[in-house]
Amino acid sequence: MVRKALRWLGYGLAAILALLVLAAAWIWFASSRELGRTHEARPERLAPPSAGQLADAPRQARILGCFSCHGEGLRGRLMLDIPNVVKVWAPNLAELAPRVSDQQLAAAIRQGIGADGRGLLAMPSPQYSRLSDGEVAALIAVIRAQPPGGAPTPPARLGPFGRVGLAFGMVETSPRLIEQFRVRQPYDLGPDHEAGRRIAAVACAECHGPDLTGDGPGGGGGAPGLALAGAYDLDRFRTLLRTGRPPDGRDLGLMAEVARLNFSHFTDEEIARLHAYLRARAERVPE
Repeated sequence: MVRKALRWLGYGLAAILALLVLAAAWIWFASSRELGRTHEARPERLAPPSAGQLADAPRQARILGCFSCHGEGLRGRLMLDIPNVVKVWAPNLAELAPRVSDQQLAAAIRQGIGADGRGLLAMPSPQYSRLSDGEVAALIAVIRAQPPGGAPTPPARLGPFGRVGLAFGMVETSPRLIEQFRVRQPYDLGPDHEAGRRIAAVACAECHGPDLTGDGPGGGGGAPGLALAGAYDLDRFRTLLRTGRPPDGRDLGLMAEVARLNFSHFTDEEIARLHAYLRARAERVPE
């Protein structure tokens, strides 16, 4: 009896091991297929930027995080490193740009599609898909203005948990997220608040969700909805965006970093418009 029980236990353990091996193989295959999937970029309209857009483009590139992600000179850097999940290097655009066309750069910015046709990871193209043709052309001018050079950065590396997430759709490449940003727009409060709404749609939506409700891309949640901004007066809101410090002095983590590196480049007028929109939105859109 004991031998028979041990034999069946061995069969059971072997079956479980075989299932685990098959599951691991499927996860590897599915995640590798998604990483290697190519996309056909649609043609980009690149309207010549106005003189004002060109002059302001370096500041806008700071606000949008181009330099905080890709580093000074846009020469690339390790921007995301979560053990056992993912390691992502922002590409060295100073090395890449001379080898690709404006169309390819625009497709990377607004469509999340790399020069090799593959979907980009951790590239905020879903919110950049809301940029105008002239704004994208001005950003490309900023990229091409950087002194060329440096070495290519390594490709993204997925750890075991990252591969599970990609295989099961919990982690998605940028092209798959763009449709959510097209459909889920921030609440429209009319022409008086359109300027603030657009700033929020482009600068805040990556973390706070396509429609600013806190329900991030892929339903991942994360940062809270922006109804809480209604509790800030303009002075405290300005301090938050410029320094990352809330009134109670808490460490806001990523928000603090983004505020110091990116949002500190907002003008007072932009902050006032964004604040007015978020205050009005908080009164109209309960979360």
